[in-house]
Order: sequence, then structure tokens, then C-alpha cells
Amino acid sequence: MATKTYEFERWAVEQIEGARQRIKTELSKVIIGQDDVIEHLIIAVLSGGHCLITGAPGLAKTLLVKSLAQLFHLKFQRIQFTPDLMPADITGTEILQQTDKERRMVFVKGPIFANMILADEINRTPPKTQAALLEAMQEHHVTATGVCHALNEPFYVFATQNPIEMEGTYPLPEAQLDRFMFNVWIDYLPEDQEVDVVRQTTTVEPKPIEQIFSGEDLLRFHDVVRKVPVAEDIVRYAVRIAGASRPGPDNKLDFVNEWVTWGAGLRASQYMVLGAKARALLYGRSHVNFDDIRKLAYPVLRHRVLINYRAEAEGIVVTDLVDRLLTSVKESVMK
Repeated sequence: MATKTYEFERWAVEQIEGARQRIKTELSKVIIGQDDVIEHLIIAVLSGGHCLITGAPGLAKTLLVKSLAQLFHLKFQRIQFTPDLMPADITGTEILQQTDKERRMVFVKGPIFANMILADEINRTPPKTQAALLEAMQEHHVTATGVCHALNEPFYVFATQNPIEMEGTYPLPEAQLDRFMFNVWIDYLPEDQEVDVVRQTTTVEPKPIEQIFSGEDLLRFHDVVRKVPVAEDIVRYAVRIAGASRPGPDNKLDFVNEWVTWGAGLRASQYMVLGAKARALLYGRSHVNFDDIRKLAYPVLRHRVLINYRAEAEGIVVTDLVDRLLTSVKESVMK
């Protein structure tokens, strides 16, 4: 049994290493550019994490997530979040069913019973409905009339936010944002790539995306990723980056105390290390290095660090703050 387990882990490491180019090739049939975005989403999938995707309308957020589901042969479900959406519209509800012999209550599953959920414009629905989704993300089950119903595995939630339409929205509280592994920003493409998109989408239909792995493979990959070794000084590096983002009398970084209202919590360092393990395998390494942590600090910290009005008045954004954190913490840890 131990031999079979080892053989699968070796196979899994080889498959993950070769998957990066294969995934890029398949997604290039429908998605042009956005290499960093795709890499972050793949890392989240291999790690078993959820993602918040922020970008303007028309940047292929839905197409990207749907294409990922096709790559891994996962059941995909898109839920459009609206102000009148109720929790039961997501999780499901019990209905009275009439049979020849009796009447009984039957649970009808909602759209959340899929493998990959696209929660479109999650900030357009009230907090009660948001909470229903976020509970499912954390617990991987939903509760109806006191009965727990397990969700399909693997289970991922990719939630989108529109950054330019804030009227009539319900922004996610920081405690709920913290449940997302990454906040992935999708920006406009360079002109040449945008030309390619227009040319490609106004001619023939793209070729279908071929399946690379199955949902069962992904579940096993989650275990393999967690077994990747990581040195203590690299774990400490991730912890210090997260800790350095928290303002307070013990923080020696003046710019943090000046610009930050609330810093990153424990999940930030956990997700930096877990994501770094998956990234190491993607790049053919069986160990984590400092660069893995640095690359993932941005999607991990974007939604976990709350800047104040002083930073906004000076034109400082969270990315600028992360730049400063990586410069400052790197010098103290790498010595």
C-alpha cells in the first residue's frame, strides 16, 4: 500500500510539473494573455483554495473560470448575484412532495451543488446571502432545517467583483474576504493582445478544450501539494511578511503605521506557504524557495490589508504597500 501511494505521489509530481504548459496551450484556444492570472487560478485549484476575481466587465472572467472547469472535467455552475437573491436560491430548500402513499419534505439541491461555482458579482447581493455562500466555502456543506448536506468534492468558489460600479453594492466584510485564498486582479490587455482577441472572437468558433485531469486527480493533488517540504526560514519569511502588515506599537515600519488601518491575519501566511508549495511543483521543483513566497504575496495580501485615507490621499494602493513590505522584510530575513 505504501509503495502504491509513493508511486502515485511521484506520478502526481510529474503530472503537475508538465501541466503548466499543457494548461496554457488549452486555455490559449479561448483566452489570450493573462498569464499571471491563469497561474494564480491554477495554484488555487491545486491547493484547494477559493478565489476572488476583480476586474472590469468584458475581461473574460466567466469564460476563464468555465474553461478551467472544462480542463479538469468539473461540474460548473454560474450564479448571478442580485439584490433579491435569497440564501435558499443558492443552497437549496425543502419542498413538500406528494406521493401515492404519503406527503413528505424533500430537499431540492441548489446550484451550489457543483464542483466549481462562479459567484458573479458577489458584492451585489445582501450580506445574508453572501454569508450562506461563505459558510459553504468554509464547511463544504449546507444546512437545511437542521440537516447537513455535503457538497460535491472537489469544491471551489470563484467570486467576481466589479470595481467600477459601487452604487447599490454590499462590499464583503474583511472577515469574509479573508476566506478567499487569493484576490486575483484582471486588467486590460496590451493593444497587440487585444487585437488578437478581436480577431479570434470574430472568426470561426474556437476548438473545444480538452480535459487534462479529473476531479479525483485534483483531490489527490491537494494531498501531494501539502507534502512538499518547506524550510523553516521560508515559513518564517511568510509569517513576517504578514506580521509586518499589521500596524501597532511593535511594528517598526513607519509606512505601515501611517498607511494601514488593518493588516493581514494568520490565513495570509498559511495561504502564502500553501500556494508556494503548489507553485514549486508547477515549476518542476520539489521544494519551496523565497521567490515563490514573494510572487504570491500580492494575490494573498490584496484583500487582507486595509489602507486608510492618508494612503489614498497620497495615491498609495495596496500593491505599493506590498512592494514596500517585500523590500523591508526581505532585508531582515535574508541576512
